[in-house]
Formats: sequence, C-alpha cells, structure tokens
Amino acid sequence: MKNQQLPPPPSSSLPPTSSPASSSSFSASPPASSPAPTSTPSTPPTAPSSPPPLLLLLLLLLRHLLEWGVHVPLATGRPAPFRRVPKVAFLFLTRGPLPFAPLWEKFFAGHDGLYSIYVHADPSSNQSAPPGSVFSGRRVPSKVVKWGALSMLEAERRLLANALLDYSNERFVLLSEACIPLFSFPEVYSYLVNSSTTFVESYDAPGSEARGRYDRRMAPTVKLRQWRKGSQWFEVDRQLAVEVVADGEYFPVFAEFCKPSCYVDEHYLPTLVGLRRRRNAGRSLTWVDWSAGGPHPTRFWRPAVTNELLEQMRSGGRCSYNGRNTTMCFLFARKFLPSALTRLLRFAPKALGFG
Repeated sequence: MKNQQLPPPPSSSLPPTSSPASSSSFSASPPASSPAPTSTPSTPPTAPSSPPPLLLLLLLLLRHLLEWGVHVPLATGRPAPFRRVPKVAFLFLTRGPLPFAPLWEKFFAGHDGLYSIYVHADPSSNQSAPPGSVFSGRRVPSKVVKWGALSMLEAERRLLANALLDYSNERFVLLSEACIPLFSFPEVYSYLVNSSTTFVESYDAPGSEARGRYDRRMAPTVKLRQWRKGSQWFEVDRQLAVEVVADGEYFPVFAEFCKPSCYVDEHYLPTLVGLRRRRNAGRSLTWVDWSAGGPHPTRFWRPAVTNELLEQMRSGGRCSYNGRNTTMCFLFARKFLPSALTRLLRFAPKALGFG
C-alpha cells in the first residue's frame, strides 16, 4: 500500500506586485501625425503566475492539515448541528502490512457507516491493500517510528488528528498489526459507544519501571505524585482525543524529559487522563500476556491458538463497566504472529462470534 504523497507547497517567494500607474507617470499617446513605429519591440517572456497571497496561505494550510491533521472540531459537549450516526475509529499503528486483514475484513463486514479505519505504516512500506478491501486507501501520511521513542507518541497523535477530521467519529481505538478482535462488531460497537468512560490503563507504582522513570525537571508542570504508567493501547472518546492532539502544555515537557529508559507511550496518556481529571476506567481493552516478564509480551503462534485460549481472553477476568460487574473486560487481544491467521479464521465463527 503506497503512502499518500502530498504535493510540495507552492513557493512562498511571490513576485513583487506592480503598483497602479499614477497620474504623474501617465504618458499620453503620440499625436496622430507622429510616424508609426517600423517594428514592434519584442515582449519579454511572462513569468509563471504565483498564487495570490490568500490562496497561497490556504494551500499551505491545507498541506498542514493533510500532513498533521491538527484542525479538529472543538468538543463542546453540545449536540451536533446535524443528524449523524456515531462511528468508532480504528487506528492501526503498524510497521508494515496487516497480516490479520482477512480476519478484520470478516469483523467489519456488513457494518458500513459505523466505523472508520486509519493506518499509520512505515513510510518505506509499499504494499497496498487489494481493491475493495476495507483497508484500501486508508493510510495516513506517516513518518518513521522507533520503539520506545517520541516518534511512537507522535504517530498516535497523527492517527488521532486524522480521525478527528471526521466529525462522526466518537470513539477511537489504538491497535497494532498483531491485534485481533475478540467479539463481533455489534458487541464491540455497543460496548464502546454506550460507555460512560474512556479506557486508558493508568496506575501509580514504585520501582524503576514506573516512578523511577520520572524526571524531576518535569516539575512543576508534572509532579511525581501525578506521574502514572499504563498500556500504550488505549480507547478514548472524542473530547480526550481533541485534548491529546491539541495539548501544548504537557506534551512538550514529555518530549523534552521522557526519553529512554523512560518510554513516553507508556506514561504520557496515563498521566494526562489524571491531570485532566477525565472519567476513565483505568484499564485497557486490549488483552496482553506479560506473565513471562521482559520488555515484550508473550507472542502467540499457530499451535498456541485454541478455543480455550480465546475464551480465556474473552471472559477470564472481572471488571466494572458503567457501574456494574462484568467478565467482558477485553475487546481485543495481542500479540499474535502471522502464522496464527488460519486457525483464527477457522475458530472465529464459533469462538469469536463472526466470520
């Protein structure tokens, strides 16, 4: 899938505009008795016209919007001025192709108008989705992302910004190429659009991997008692998405002082939801197995995928949803290897409820 290429901005060097001729510089036509010129002087070639300043500004602004997606409708809490159906934006942050696209195709089938898809892939990836795929033409302008670096958070903000340009998008889910859905689309959609909270894992913990990553130079903007850690994989509502994209207060502080071994994607949003005092569930909707320890979670390849494993992911925990207890705590799971696709497609109709 080839990344969208934007045209270069028009040159900002505009030719000087000639001022209107004044009465003092006006020359009358020669009298009728004057002899006609014997030859017509050659006309110098005309330089290509540049856009007028206002158009130039609009073109530059449009380029800025397409590349960064920073112009978003304000989240005022008031009803929209027109009738619309809320949509869920699925934000795929990937290194390359989507190995589980066939599974996601079955998940999305028959639910047009209720979802949007945005894919942020490495700029070097030139593999395109086939015509007719739900992923066709869904890539956003991207930049290289390095694990644990600020570029990871910048990519997340870029995805959110592009998704906010569609005013119907109400909920926003961050996913990777190693993620799968655990429930059917109607179940996932209902769970998200009817939720009274966002789903950002956020907790306080001692030790080198939580409070130990705090840099005291972040104070007074961010104090140690406000510092939080959590999963990168979030689900947020429109208001929080706007705050993340428009944040000019906390983001610069994290950009300057949260560098490896401080991983900004694990601390920025978990800390921000506390600072903004948002109504947040404090948990992620993406199931991950960290029981083996280390910097990366367990990866599931083909033989590991069983009906029992999928059922454990779907209903193996207990949590609160809109004030009531439930075992439906995770809507997605990772980290699956491409070899698991065939078994997932085979188990999906019975184990996951779609396909």
